[in-house]
Amino acid sequence: MKFIGIGTSLGGTQALKTLLPLLPPGLPAAIALVFHRAPETNDTLPNFLEQHSRMPVEEARDKTPIRAGRLYFAPADYHLLVEGDHFALSTEAEVSYARPSIDVLFESAAEVYGKEMLGIILTGAGRDGAEGCVAIKRAGGVTVAQTPVTAVCRSMPEAALANDAIDIALDVEHIVPFLVRWQYSKGSAG
Repeated sequence: MKFIGIGTSLGGTQALKTLLPLLPPGLPAAIALVFHRAPETNDTLPNFLEQHSRMPVEEARDKTPIRAGRLYFAPADYHLLVEGDHFALSTEAEVSYARPSIDVLFESAAEVYGKEMLGIILTGAGRDGAEGCVAIKRAGGVTVAQTPVTAVCRSMPEAALANDAIDIALDVEHIVPFLVRWQYSKGSAG
């Protein structure tokens, strides 16, 4: 099974409104999403994801098994990690001023999935995800960033590109066709 990690922050709802409906149901990969949001906000993310995704959506919990064809998302104020065949949650300190942190998800998933991992950085403020993309590349995986000029906030895609850790930058509507080609390729695309 392949694993796809998606990270976003400021402007993420706009990017996800375009990306999620394009994800084919039954995709033989697990997808995990880290979306920066304040823990004290009225959390509308689950309803938003269910409304826009054609894949089953599930908030990841500690020990949730990772299964293909599902979209998991990190709970507010918890780091989401991959540990073998399941997720783990952590309340350790913020990383890049965020909890959940994209870096934490990407780094832990890269250790488990290696070349079977695809990391996607969408619009967002700060640098979260840039180090995680480096870890994915070191493990032999593939990384994609939203084209910064199309992002509501270009900081996160630009930070990942500046780290020289991105294989390709694409407009949001072109990311899913790329990941579908990668999913069905024998090796990693890059």
